[in-house]
Amino acid sequence: QVQVVESGGGSVQAGGSLRLSCSASTRGLRIIDMAWFRQAPGREREFVAHIAEDARTTHYRDTVKDRFTISRDNPMPKTMMYLQMDNLKPEDTAVYYCAVSNYYANNMYYAAYNYRHWGQGTQVTVSS
Repeated sequence: QVQVVESGGGSVQAGGSLRLSCSASTRGLRIIDMAWFRQAPGREREFVAHIAEDARTTHYRDTVKDRFTISRDNPMPKTMMYLQMDNLKPEDTAVYYCAVSNYYANNMYYAAYNYRHWGQGTQVTVSS
């Protein structure tokens, strides 16, 4: 059974912090790449951050670099991924999704189509 579940969203004022969590299991298959995406009302889903299986290789979209930190724990059978979000801005308001792949995304880690398994999303609201 595939399970991808996010938690940790909420409402904060600008400058505040939130920590998102994602718990993922994919029928015992090895989880290779994991990422966070987000979607604001009326906008397309966009890449936020990626972390590879080694838990050291990471990538971020430019607008969240130096504010967000992605991390990962790889115990079996569930893999945990986190997104520490500091100095939040109103433009960070969106539904945040955890995305999981059992295959290598390589240089296309920012492309949603590379991730087969998705969570239901968690709302993050930042007020000014």
